[in-house]
Amino acid sequence: MEHEVAGSQSITQITIIDGDQFQLKLLSHQLSMQGYKSVFTFDVGQTALDHMQGQELASTVVILDLNMPNMDGLEFLQQLLETGFDGALFLVSGEDKTILHSADAIASSYDLWVLGHLNKPVQHAQLEKYLKLLVLQEGSSLKGEAKSTYEAARFRSAIDSGELINFYQPKVSLISGELVGVEALVRWEHPDDGLVLPDNFIDLAEENEMIDGIAQQVLSRALIDSKVWKEAGIDITVAVNISMYNLDTREFISFLENELQASAVNPQDLILEVTESKLMKDYSLVLDLLTRLRQHRVNISIDDFGTGHSSMAQLRDLPFNELKIDRSFVHSAHDNPSLRDIFDGSIRLAKSLGIKTVAEGVENEADWRFLEGSDCNIAQGFFIGQPMQVAQLSEWKLQWAERYARLKA
Repeated sequence: MEHEVAGSQSITQITIIDGDQFQLKLLSHQLSMQGYKSVFTFDVGQTALDHMQGQELASTVVILDLNMPNMDGLEFLQQLLETGFDGALFLVSGEDKTILHSADAIASSYDLWVLGHLNKPVQHAQLEKYLKLLVLQEGSSLKGEAKSTYEAARFRSAIDSGELINFYQPKVSLISGELVGVEALVRWEHPDDGLVLPDNFIDLAEENEMIDGIAQQVLSRALIDSKVWKEAGIDITVAVNISMYNLDTREFISFLENELQASAVNPQDLILEVTESKLMKDYSLVLDLLTRLRQHRVNISIDDFGTGHSSMAQLRDLPFNELKIDRSFVHSAHDNPSLRDIFDGSIRLAKSLGIKTVAEGVENEADWRFLEGSDCNIAQGFFIGQPMQVAQLSEWKLQWAERYARLKA
């Protein structure tokens, strides 16, 4: 994502927990030199938790050493949830990097936001880079605000009244750097709350049988916008996410076929990214519907590969012609041998099956450089381009061409 980086004033408090007094003083000094005024340091985890629970103004950042006496970092993560913390978390360790990444996975399972890893001794430049990235992401849609609670009737009204809109994230070729497609991402343009991200309404929609309504609106708009781009000389594919909920009956597929015919969009320009939001009730029906779509030249992508219920079995049976590698195996793979092995294995598997690969979660230049040296076909992520509205794509395309030229220089 490319947003102007604001000043450090958007970070209200930073809490550091580290059993090493020298490390505490070093980090505190580094942050002071960067202009951060509200920095609190603790060498005991419970004391830090007591402090955070007693503060009216919540910490924006917690820098946590995993190797503390009495209460280790993993136990601290469990108790951090009880403080209502919803800011950014930096994990610090002098141990093997695999421990850092395992702790990252644990934090994510608690729905805590780990922005980065810091290795001891923490380098000033590394810390400054992460804090600038934090400010940038706070001003963007990378991390939405705390989830709001909406009533099913209100959201159904939003669907009926056309309050759902499409944003599009670009996908580029790793060989040429050219824009090859976009992924449609739904947003709720709420009259009072502003732009509401999917995390705030997708579960509600699935629980109240409104997921078809969302998919239909996103698909219809994506096909219209695809035609607009085509007329403007931008010949790209458009990907739309569908879930197993959409594939429970034949109605959605009939709707899709009718929309393709009405829009006159070439079926080969449409990609359906299938996600495993739930286990299939009728495997034979799903197999039949997706095979019929492939016969009509619609592209089928297995989304978030490696994270679902039975991705390998699906890849064996269902007619996918694209494999989308989940961001958790892409971001920081350059610095993590385990992630790199999983990524490379996914690429080899896709190549052996003769299908394209897309890497999502390209968040920085290091991720991009890693992919440049791989056999992956397509890249997507905030480093390349943030989700944008349809009219912004032409300007982004020009800006990306300039950035890509600098990357290749």
